[in-house]
Amino acid sequence: MNAKRAGAIVLGGGALAAWLAGAATSNRALPDPIVARPARVDARGADLANEIARLHERLRPAATPRTPARNLFAFRAAPAPAAPSTPVEAPRAALVETPIAPALPPLKLAGIGEDPGPDGPVRIAFVSSDTQLFIVKVGELLTPRYRVAAISADVVELVDLQDNGTRRLTMR
Repeated sequence: MNAKRAGAIVLGGGALAAWLAGAATSNRALPDPIVARPARVDARGADLANEIARLHERLRPAATPRTPARNLFAFRAAPAPAAPSTPVEAPRAALVETPIAPALPPLKLAGIGEDPGPDGPVRIAFVSSDTQLFIVKVGELLTPRYRVAAISADVVELVDLQDNGTRRLTMR
C-alpha cells in the first residue's frame, strides 16, 4: 500500500466523520423558553366592578310606579252594593231536614275460593275494604252492617241489615 492511497483513505474517513458530526449537531440557536406571564387580575377585576356598578345603575328604575287603578288578576270589578229602598221580608219556608244517606263502605270482591263438601262445593269469599280483608262464608256477617246471602262463581250478594237492601260485589 502506498502512502498516497493511505492518505486518501484517512482524508476520506476524516471528511466522513466531520460530515456525520455536523449532521448530528445543529448550529441553530435554541429559542428562549416561553414564560407565561400572569394576567393583570387586579386591573381587570376593577374594570369588571366598574362595569357591574354601571349596569346596576342602569337597571334601577328612574321613577317609582304608581299604584294601579285596577286589579290585573280580577276578571271584573265587584258590583257596588245597592242600598235597598224598602225592606222586603221574604216568606219563611219551613226548614225540612232530609236525612243524608251515609256513604256505602268501599268493599271489593278480591277473590272466591271453593272447597269440596259433602253437599257440593263450599265457597269462601275474600272481600277487601280500605283497611281489612274479610274471609266469609254464606250466612256470616261481613261487617256489623252486611250479612252474606249468597256466593256464586263471580258474585257475592250482601244483605244490608239497616234497610234490607241487597248489594252485589262482582269480580273485576
